[in-house]
Amino acid sequence: MSNPPGRPVFKRILLKLSGEALMGPKSFGIDETVVDQMAAEIADVHRLGVEIAIVVGGGNIIRGVTASDRGLDRVTGDNMGMLATVINALALQDALEKKGVPTRVQTAIEIRAVAEPVIRRRAIRHLEKGRVVIFAAGTGNPFFTTDSAAALRANEIHAEILLKATRVDGVYTADPRKVPDAKLLSDVTYQQVLERDLKIMDAAAISLCRDNGLPIGIFNLTRAGNIRRVVCGERVGSIVRREI
Repeated sequence: MSNPPGRPVFKRILLKLSGEALMGPKSFGIDETVVDQMAAEIADVHRLGVEIAIVVGGGNIIRGVTASDRGLDRVTGDNMGMLATVINALALQDALEKKGVPTRVQTAIEIRAVAEPVIRRRAIRHLEKGRVVIFAAGTGNPFFTTDSAAALRANEIHAEILLKATRVDGVYTADPRKVPDAKLLSDVTYQQVLERDLKIMDAAAISLCRDNGLPIGIFNLTRAGNIRRVVCGERVGSIVRREI
């Protein structure tokens, strides 16, 4: 039986948002208008009854790898980057709750004054009660990206799909911003991503999803309504899975 139009095909999702997505047209920090628009789209999907978890990056404030390239100790830089994700998570939580969406922030680095620690069973319970859960501070360890954190959390909470929101329309044969004739791949396997080094997520994240059969949806966040379209089963962007 086909899914009725406008009805979700996924019960529980994990949405990966980059820190840069919160920056909008700015060169640094948080654009409140962009965050408000993003919260509105998430709230729209939440009203469909979808259980939503989010992993947010911190690249709009600091990236550990970039900081280490400038001479900062890598572990220190990564710790700073993880703290940046907490700032972003709190900003997104505030925007969501202003739209009436109950939200909890869980952080892999304990900061009990502002957020809960990451506790898997508690996170799942929040989702079951209709709360959006925002996971911050990555995995809590240096040398791991927030992509890896997204793959980890998605598997921990038994999400049905990991949705990575980007600034391009999906997975391409090359970076479309650098190679004008790069082709969009609507369907691609984990192995193809790894073998071709397509760089949609780091290898650790792809491998973790492959090992657990978790599909990855890659789509353009800048197109209004795309989150809802993907959740309702429309073919938007690219899907990474075991077999095409």
